[in-house]
Amino acid sequence: MEQTFKALGGLFVNAIPTVIFVILLHWFLKVVLFGPLKKVMKQREALTEGTRKAAEDALAAAERKTTEYETKFREARAEVYKEQEQMRQRWLADQAAQVAQAKANAEAAVQEARVSLAGEVESARKSLLDTSSTLADQIATSILPGSAR
Repeated sequence: MEQTFKALGGLFVNAIPTVIFVILLHWFLKVVLFGPLKKVMKQREALTEGTRKAAEDALAAAERKTTEYETKFREARAEVYKEQEQMRQRWLADQAAQVAQAKANAEAAVQEARVSLAGEVESARKSLLDTSSTLADQIATSILPGSAR
């Protein structure tokens, strides 16, 4: 067993330079390779996060502009509808005025025709009265030839 311990001690003594070499290699890799790699990874993550944040901001701005555009579009459409409704109301009022004017003109023409017709009726009545007395005299003379008036 003593020999085993001596052999084991010899192995440990021989392993010291290897352990020192591994420790130095670890430190060297940490300083030379992993330090800059960690730094680059942090920068990459920061840039990626910055780009992601910029993309989110751009998306939010685009959504705001879209909402703003839709709002303005709705307002413009409402304005067009309002103008169309006003124009329709003006047309209806104009049409109603034209109908009222035509009705008034027709009523005036009817009234004028009634007055004219009443005058013609009165004239015909007077003519008939004048003619009827003359006809009555002629009939009486032809039926009663001997009687003179």
